[in-house]
Amino acid sequence: MEENKNVNEQNAEEQAQQPTATTNEPAETQSAEGENTPAAEPAAAEQAPAAEEPAPAAEPAAAAQPAVAEEPPSAHDDFDWSIDKRNVSSYKPEEKERYEKIYDDTFKVIEEGEVITGKVEGLTKTDAVINIGFKSDGLVSLNEFRDMSGLNIGDEVEVLVVEKEDRNGHLHLSRRQARMLRAWQRIVDVYKSGEVITGVVTSKTKGGLIVDINGLETFLPGSQIDVKPVTDYDQFVGKTMEFKVVKINEAIKNAVVSHKALIESDIEQQRAEIISKLEKGQVLEGTIKNITDFGAFIDLGGVDGLLYITDISWGRISHPSEVLHLDQKVHVVVLDFDDDKKRISLGLKQLTPHPWDTLAEAVQEGSTVKGKVVNIEDYGAFLEIMPGVEGLVHVSEISWASTPVNAKEFFTLGEEYEAKIVTLSKDDRKMSLSIKQLTPDPWDTIEEKYPLDSRHSGIVKNITPYGVFVELETGIGGMIHISDLSWTKRFNHPNEYTKPGNEIAVVILSIDKDNRKLSLGHKQIEEDPWNTFETVFPIGSIHEGTIIRRDDKGATVQLQYGLEAFAPARYLKTENEKPLGVDDVIDVMITEFDRNDKRIVVSHNKVWEQARQDEKDSVNREKRADADKTKKAVKNIQSKVEKATLGDLGVLAEIKQKMQSSGSGEAGGKSDADAGNPE
Repeated sequence: MEENKNVNEQNAEEQAQQPTATTNEPAETQSAEGENTPAAEPAAAEQAPAAEEPAPAAEPAAAAQPAVAEEPPSAHDDFDWSIDKRNVSSYKPEEKERYEKIYDDTFKVIEEGEVITGKVEGLTKTDAVINIGFKSDGLVSLNEFRDMSGLNIGDEVEVLVVEKEDRNGHLHLSRRQARMLRAWQRIVDVYKSGEVITGVVTSKTKGGLIVDINGLETFLPGSQIDVKPVTDYDQFVGKTMEFKVVKINEAIKNAVVSHKALIESDIEQQRAEIISKLEKGQVLEGTIKNITDFGAFIDLGGVDGLLYITDISWGRISHPSEVLHLDQKVHVVVLDFDDDKKRISLGLKQLTPHPWDTLAEAVQEGSTVKGKVVNIEDYGAFLEIMPGVEGLVHVSEISWASTPVNAKEFFTLGEEYEAKIVTLSKDDRKMSLSIKQLTPDPWDTIEEKYPLDSRHSGIVKNITPYGVFVELETGIGGMIHISDLSWTKRFNHPNEYTKPGNEIAVVILSIDKDNRKLSLGHKQIEEDPWNTFETVFPIGSIHEGTIIRRDDKGATVQLQYGLEAFAPARYLKTENEKPLGVDDVIDVMITEFDRNDKRIVVSHNKVWEQARQDEKDSVNREKRADADKTKKAVKNIQSKVEKATLGDLGVLAEIKQKMQSSGSGEAGGKSDADAGNPE
C-alpha cells in the first residue's frame, strides 16, 4: 500500500506541472468492483492540483480496502502513457497540416452580399431549407419561388447571402434579391453593349408603364412606347415586348427602357432613303399624325415633316385644328429640309395662288369693303377682306373726334366692320382702311352748326385734372377748363363737380377748325356775379360763413350766395384759443377782394380784435367826454369865486406849513384830507 501511495503522489505532482488541455476521449475512473483502474489514475492526478487536501485523505480509504487478486492483462496495458499526461497525441507538422486541410475543405468561405448556388435540403409549409456549404443552413420563404413551376428537394438555386448570422444566429438568405442582382447586372451589360432585351409589361403608372425584366422592374415612358403618340396605355399591359435600355441609375438600381428606339432604328433606313430623294418644291402626300399649337406633323411614309401654322392657310387661323384633323391625308409641298438635322419643312397654302395676286378689280382705292377683325393692336385693327388679304384701320381713322380712341376698346375680335379703302399697294401687299370716312366730316360745317357763344348740351366723356371733355355729337367735342366750371367755387379736381356720362350745358367759347378743337365753358351759362359781389362783400365788411375744408395752409369758408373765400391759418385764431374745424360757423371779415382772379380772403381774428378795439375806443370816448364835462364845470365855478389878496395868500401859506409839521408828529391816524382841514 505504501508503494501505491508513493506512485499516486508522484503522478499527481507530474500532472500539476503539465498545462491543462482538452481531451476528446473520456477516461475510466473506476471498475465495477470500485477499485482504481490504470485509466483512473491520470484522472485522479488531474484533479489533484484543484483539490490538494483530499489526496492525503485517500490513504485511509486505500488502507481499508482488502487485497484483490491480480487481473489479467488488457488493452490498456499496452497504451504508451508517456505520450502525454492528458491523452493528447502530438502530430508531426506535415500530418497536422494535412488534417487541417481536410477539415477546412469541408467548409466554404462566403461573404455577405455574395450570390451563391445552394441545394434544397428540405421543404416546409412556408420555407425552403437551403444548404450553401456553410456551418448552418438557411431558410428562404416559398413566396420567392413563385416564378418556378415546381420546387423539389435536391434542386439547386441561386441565393444572396444577406447576413451570415442575424440577431437570432441564423443564416439569412434571399432568392428574390439574388434574382434582382443578376437582373441588374444583365441590364447593365445590355445597356453597355446596346443589345435588345425582352420584358413583360406588368402595370400602368403615371406617365408610362412598368416593365418586368428578369424580375427587376423598369420604367417605360409613354413617349418611348411608339413613334406615334399613345393615349391608351392599358392595351400594352400583359404583353411581352422587346426593349432597349436607354438610361440606368447605378445608385438606386433604376433603369429606363424604350420600345420606340427599336422602331426608330427600323425606320431610320427608310427615312434616309426618303430624304435622299427629296427636292424643294416637290409635292408629297402625307398623313397628319399629330397637331400642336404651332403646327402639324405629317407622316410622309417613314419620315415626318412639320407644317407650320403660318404655312397652312393664306388667312389667319388661331389653331391648326380649325383646318386640319388627325389621320387626314393631305398634299403638301416641300419648302426646305436639312440632311444633317433631318428636318423637313412643309407648306399647304403654297399649293394655291396668293390672294393678293388674284385680287378682284372691284377692290380699289375709294371703294367700300367689309372685313372681319383678325388682330387688334394699340395702333389699330386688321380687317380680313378675304383669306390672305388684310387692311389696317389706324386709330386716327376710327372717328372724326380729336380725342384719342382706344382700339382695344372699340374693336372686338371676330366682329365685321365696313370701311373705306384709303390706300392700296398690290406690290407691297398693304392696304389702309378708314371707318370715319364713310360719313361726312362734321368739322366742315362746324362754324355753322356751333357758332360762338351758342349754348348746347353734351355728354361728359372723359375727365382730367385740368378739365372735362364733352362730346356734343359723334366726332364733335371740346374741353371745359376747370376754371370755367363755376363762378363761385374752386375745385381741386373736376370730378368734384361732374362724372363721366353726365349731361352738362356748355357755351362755345372758341373754335380751332384747323386743329379740330372747341373751347367750352359751363359757368358762362349764367352771368358773372362778381360784379354784384364787389358791392355785397366790400373790404372790412363782416359776414357769417361755414368752414367746408381745412388744411395746414388754412380753410375754405363758404359765404352766402355759395361764394367761397379763403382764410389763411394765421387768420383762424379764436379769442379763447379754441381750434376751428370743418362745419364750424364763424364770423369773418373781408380783407381782400380780387374781382379778376375771383379771389376773396377773409379773417376771423380781425372780427374779435376789431370788437375788442371798438369796445376800448368806446371806453376812451366816454372818459374823454367825462373829462371835458368836468373841465367845463370847474371853469364855471372858478369864474364865480373872488380873487384872493396877496395878504390872504401869505396867511394861508403859514397855516399850511403848521399843519404839515403837526401832522408828521402824530402816530398816523389821520388822513391827508383831515390834515388839510383848517378847523
